[in-house]
Amino acid sequence: MILVREISKSFGHIRAVDAVSFELPAGQIAGLLGPNGAGKSTTIKMITGSLAPDAGMVTIAGIDPREEPAKARAQIGYLPESAPLYPEMSVEGYLKYRAKLWGISGKDLPTAVGMAMDRCRIADVARRRISHLSKGYRQRVGLASALVHNPPVLILDEPTNGLDPSQIRSARSLIRELAEDKTMLLCSHILPEVERTCDRVLVMAGGKVRADGSPESLLTSSGGPVRYIVELRTNPSAGHDHALRVLASVPGAASASLADRQPEDHHRGWTRTVVLAQPDAPDLREPIAGALEDRGLFVRELTRVTPSLESLFVRLIDDANIPMTGGSA
Repeated sequence: MILVREISKSFGHIRAVDAVSFELPAGQIAGLLGPNGAGKSTTIKMITGSLAPDAGMVTIAGIDPREEPAKARAQIGYLPESAPLYPEMSVEGYLKYRAKLWGISGKDLPTAVGMAMDRCRIADVARRRISHLSKGYRQRVGLASALVHNPPVLILDEPTNGLDPSQIRSARSLIRELAEDKTMLLCSHILPEVERTCDRVLVMAGGKVRADGSPESLLTSSGGPVRYIVELRTNPSAGHDHALRVLASVPGAASASLADRQPEDHHRGWTRTVVLAQPDAPDLREPIAGALEDRGLFVRELTRVTPSLESLFVRLIDDANIPMTGGSA
């Protein structure tokens, strides 16, 4: 549905996007993830046809925006980070205006507007001024305006930005519903939203795609070790070394060390340790607990910490030597 092949874009001496390629099939929700300045917004602008690539090609449903720009744009519903709403208009009036811009008229006009309002659950505020709506409702109006011409592709730029937790849950549910018959590209720098909403994640940094896959496959291939946080009471006569030797001797453990942060009551003998598991090791919680019990060491915390999308994201950024601040390219 969306095909991107080797697109690049430079602004002066800055290469904002560098030979980016990916393909999104129908019905997929993909998250374009990256820090500010990664090239996400520039990539989206080239996909939507508002910016021409210096090299490479984009097709939307098989249509090249350079050859048939109007036809290609008609396949896309785009919600920018700041939706261009007219606050003095009513919700219904604004959506009718947007529909007319797509050439929808006559009896098709109320049908298209009604469909968009129903799908975005804003029919109850159809006659209210946009300026009187909450941030969450305004975001839904923006999404309805992107849907009003019923495009097969939706591109959403930071769709939950500025929403409260309740509004974020509602927006997430709505996005999943819309994905039943849409191909969706969701651009964000909020890792939990991408992880919970998207079937696929593309991580950009320095103008390049650094990782591409489902959240589960990315974590599996990340190679980060599983860690176990163990808080225990050490034997005063044996000290920390005895406890660390016991932990390191557990089958499947790669190493054991003191945690950087110790508990406030460490002076009473409580010690916080970190055990790193060997690759492909099974769950070590029971073996760790058993080994400590056999040695008379009391445990009050034993937590398994698996690699996260956040840790993978940070590692990819670090590997690319990209600072996690900057512009919005």
